[in-house]
Amino acid sequence: MPELVTLGPWLRRFLVEHIVTERNLARNTRTSYRDTFSLLLPFVSRQLRKPVDRLAVRDLTSGLVLRFLAHLEEDRGCTTRTRNQRLAAIRAFARFVGSRDPAHVEWCGHIRAIASKKSMPTPVGWLTRGEMEAMLAVPDRRTKRGRSEYALLLFLYNTGARVSEATQLKARDLQIGRGNGGLDLATLHGKGGKTRQCPLWPETERVLADETIGRAAEDAVFISRLGTPFTRFGVYRLIERCAARVPELADRTITPHVIRHTTACHLVLAGVDINTIRAWLGHVSISTTNIYAEIDLTLKANAVALCEVGRPRPARSWKEDKDLMAFLKSL
Repeated sequence: MPELVTLGPWLRRFLVEHIVTERNLARNTRTSYRDTFSLLLPFVSRQLRKPVDRLAVRDLTSGLVLRFLAHLEEDRGCTTRTRNQRLAAIRAFARFVGSRDPAHVEWCGHIRAIASKKSMPTPVGWLTRGEMEAMLAVPDRRTKRGRSEYALLLFLYNTGARVSEATQLKARDLQIGRGNGGLDLATLHGKGGKTRQCPLWPETERVLADETIGRAAEDAVFISRLGTPFTRFGVYRLIERCAARVPELADRTITPHVIRHTTACHLVLAGVDINTIRAWLGHVSISTTNIYAEIDLTLKANAVALCEVGRPRPARSWKEDKDLMAFLKSL
């Protein structure tokens, strides 16, 4: 079968050359694209009863792709969001092939015409200050393992880091232990190779300094009980275990991303500017951060009271200002 017709050579060029060198996509995106075709090719092979290495580009019809997407949702239990992510990878491959071989332009158009499925946005889950403090109190800080778990939970709450950013944190990424009054910082390596710096609370600086004593610059900051760096699944299990021991959280699903939402929500409640929160969390667009402005009914109720026609705006007392500053310092 000619190389321009066979699916394999096109797929190799797409996964090994195009998305790596030409588009320079993030590592996680490349992994997601690879996983998509790891699922798609066996599915197509079974449907057509044809070996994977004999599949042609045109075997990948729009009808077959639609059956594959239905298989993801119905048989594998994937969400609509995951279904759309897999479709995005297939569309990108079709665009790559169509842009390089005019004979496949029509096929490319049929694949790219497959619509994404509309999905309802997931409600933002977050913890109150009391619930977060209860989770932080779960690890037994009298033991080395408990101190390590406490340091990880506190770091996630302080920085709002993604779980991948926390597990990839190296000792060299911390600028701590400054006795001259300088700012203690953590450098986070986020999506798409972007980096940002987050300030650390004195308590976070103290526990991280204890945690990294004797560590080399390239050593991971957060080490599991096995002596190896925490994995994302290890962080998930730690948070689930701590949440299970807080009675108020017994019926709720608590994940690392819930703690990230919690950080953002507490910053909103403290009156921090939304653009500052965007930079703090590492969002590319402020529209992503704006969801946190919608979550707190107290803020909306106060806005209604302040804007009500004929009602004078109450002046802030010195005690209210003092209470706000105390709250900000306690974060």
